[in-house]
Amino acid sequence: MSEHNLPLTLLVREGEARPLSEDRASFDLAADLPTTISPPLAAIEPSDASASVSLELREDLASLQPEWTVFQRTAACTVFQTFEWLSKWQQHVGNLRGTRPAIVLGRDAHGVLLFILPLAIETQGPIRRLTWLGSELCDYNAPLIARDFWRHVGDFAALWREAQRHLQSNPRLCFDFIDLQKMAETLGDKRNPFLSLTTQRNASSAHVATLGRSWEEYYKAKRSSETRKKERKQLRRLGELGEVRFVDVSDKPEIARTIETLMQQKSKAFARMGVEDLFARPGYRAFWLDVATTLRGVTYASRLDVGSTIAATSLGLTHRGCYYLVLSSYHDGEVMRFGPGRAHLHELLRHAIEHDIGHFDFTIGDEPYKRDWADVEVRLYDHLQAATLRGAVVVAMISAFRRTKRLIKTTPALWQAYSKARELARFLRQR
Repeated sequence: MSEHNLPLTLLVREGEARPLSEDRASFDLAADLPTTISPPLAAIEPSDASASVSLELREDLASLQPEWTVFQRTAACTVFQTFEWLSKWQQHVGNLRGTRPAIVLGRDAHGVLLFILPLAIETQGPIRRLTWLGSELCDYNAPLIARDFWRHVGDFAALWREAQRHLQSNPRLCFDFIDLQKMAETLGDKRNPFLSLTTQRNASSAHVATLGRSWEEYYKAKRSSETRKKERKQLRRLGELGEVRFVDVSDKPEIARTIETLMQQKSKAFARMGVEDLFARPGYRAFWLDVATTLRGVTYASRLDVGSTIAATSLGLTHRGCYYLVLSSYHDGEVMRFGPGRAHLHELLRHAIEHDIGHFDFTIGDEPYKRDWADVEVRLYDHLQAATLRGAVVVAMISAFRRTKRLIKTTPALWQAYSKARELARFLRQR
């Protein structure tokens, strides 16, 4: 576990050289960014009309581990489609709620794997939904596709219809409607095949920052002189409350303590906002603790300490030269007045740059601070389709709700009114 004491980055005089840190270099430095820039779409490569694709359905994740882990090394995918991530989700969350994996494998005429569709069947009352495995905790949902996928697949929509027929013919995997959310237009440099289907925009986008080679230069380019001056002043005020340290957490017990603190801080924030505490959902706390402490080389836990107070925390994932910020929080006490979360984010960005990370993915959500840093907006799409009469009723309700949600989120006046109403509801509940 390494620490950086004051002065932190923001207190270094602008233009002054800063020695490289001794933070652990556990980032994956492979070349390309998964789930990337939306426009323009990658071109579909010409299909070999003579090629045939055979489909295979699998329900047992464990039996797929050897082939899946080999395939994901070269397949176009995001960190959320790796076997390690999805198997942890099924272990801690899916099994509790009765989720049944419905994995579709596609192979060419020689039996070579072309794609993995990590799907699942979820049941609520009499309704059965076909969705992505682990969809709620995946900021990007997608298939895993081979680099030469489009050379073998000319009409994905037809192949998808065939996959549905296979699923519906299995009594354990039949469904009433399809709900595939949070899909980006591209996977690496390949077009996401599911964007061949009818889709609608998700209510949220994701945001990615293309990093430079120097933190000081990048910081100057992103923040005005006046803003930098203000942020240095806030950091000095933090220092008056106690020694400020950026802690790179690598010891397993300390990782667990940091993530426990993160979840406690987030739960308090959810309560203040009057929204559901996501960590109260069955299996969620166990999932995040397990992921953070066991997926070494993929997860990265850090925090900002002010004296004895853990002022800000975060958990990130690294994959193919990209850092994904998936969880972050800050203390709600006196230190909150001086922006510990902002100071912590600056150190995360600096850390990524010093370890040759090319992209910093703020993941799904349109919070203003993300737009301050990001230069890429990743548009996300949903595919919603009925398969039975009762599924059609559910789809109609879900579709109306999501259109309304997107309208509110993209209309400032409506969003402001909604936020005020939520605050009032929270106040009334507390009374």
